[in-house]
Amino acid sequence: MATVKVGLGGPLRSAAGGRSEFEVEASNVRQMLDALAAAEPRLAPVLARGVAVAIDGEIYRDDWFRAIPAGAEVFVLPRMAGG
Repeated sequence: MATVKVGLGGPLRSAAGGRSEFEVEASNVRQMLDALAAAEPRLAPVLARGVAVAIDGEIYRDDWFRAIPAGAEVFVLPRMAGG
């Protein structure tokens, strides 16, 4: 596992008490989300409702085992509903 710097977008920052960035140990998206929930328990219910993860500008949804490359730019965003 590697250290991943993760940025939070929009309402996720509020759920994290205003914190916009975390460093967690993870090698894939699922591990990263689990580590975020462990680091900031107030994020857990928001993450459980569903989020999108952007890795180097490409957005992934429900791709839990997507590897996170070393040095990647990672953001967690609220999932957008479309209609």
